[in-house]
Amino acid sequence: MRIGVLTGGGDCPGLNAVIRAVVRKGIEGHGWDILGFRAGWQGPMDGLIKPLGLDEVEDILARGGTILGSSRTNPYSVEGGVDRIRAVVAEHGVDALIAVGGEDTLGVAKRLTDDGIPVVGVPKTIDNDLAATDYTFGFDTAVHIATEAIDRLRTTAESHHRALVVEVMGRHAGWIALHSGLAGGANVILVPERPFSIEQVTEWVQRRFERQFAPIIVVAEGAVPDGGAEVLQTGERDAFGHVRLGGVGNWLAEELAERTGKESRAVVLGHVQRGGTPTAYDRVLATRFGLHAVDAVAEGDFGVMVALRGTEITRVRLAEATASLKTVPLERYQEAEVFFG
Repeated sequence: MRIGVLTGGGDCPGLNAVIRAVVRKGIEGHGWDILGFRAGWQGPMDGLIKPLGLDEVEDILARGGTILGSSRTNPYSVEGGVDRIRAVVAEHGVDALIAVGGEDTLGVAKRLTDDGIPVVGVPKTIDNDLAATDYTFGFDTAVHIATEAIDRLRTTAESHHRALVVEVMGRHAGWIALHSGLAGGANVILVPERPFSIEQVTEWVQRRFERQFAPIIVVAEGAVPDGGAEVLQTGERDAFGHVRLGGVGNWLAEELAERTGKESRAVVLGHVQRGGTPTAYDRVLATRFGLHAVDAVAEGDFGVMVALRGTEITRVRLAEATASLKTVPLERYQEAEVFFG
């Protein structure tokens, strides 16, 4: 058999661990040929190919990013895109694809399987917002990076007795904000799932100042005030219709400075959360996902995504995996509220 593998969407720590596992088990366990498709779904559309052998994956386990590159290409928004994929797959004798990505990449995988191109999905998103799996790789690394940043920012906040607003990623789900905020001892955590009252946030911040401590506020990029809207960096949309969020941290810092009369600063962590070496947890989870994706291909079980349920790797239909997002439930947010103020 000849198998193609691609990585789509935003880059994420652990992607190379998946590629390595697919190549090692595909070659040594089954004697397959493995082709890498570059730049997400653009690769099989345009024939952007990187042959993958054992040498190519020898030292990539701890490397961040993806050796195959990525993009947010949507073949269903490109005229003739699916036919081009079908032609490239046939030309190179590819029997199946393994697609590593989030809701958008796997949404394409589901449609391609429906259209007769066999695909197995591997879940990847630092936001941890895919409902069909308990955790996605990349999330643990992002939380560790954000937590370390909060720890470091706390010392400068205390030194200058100012409020510090830390904006983290999280378009529709506030998992990174919740976990890093709890781990970093934040005094306020704001998530997209629950619109916030600027008056209440101000009260929590004032209470912290009155106790002679500097407040730390962690806010997800998709968080919105009561009656407000998401803060956009640009009105442009990508191939999947997403706008680029960012700026709520700066807005919040300005509001708090005006309302409290205290110095406030915003730090936007942005893409630093995506980069660098994956944690041990993410390396292991990504490796296991890659191994089990190969098993699904070997058994001819297409149209599925490998998923973590408890401590076991299982399979779910791609239709289920992309049906809804996993958002922060109210009871989890209420646990964090104990520490606000």
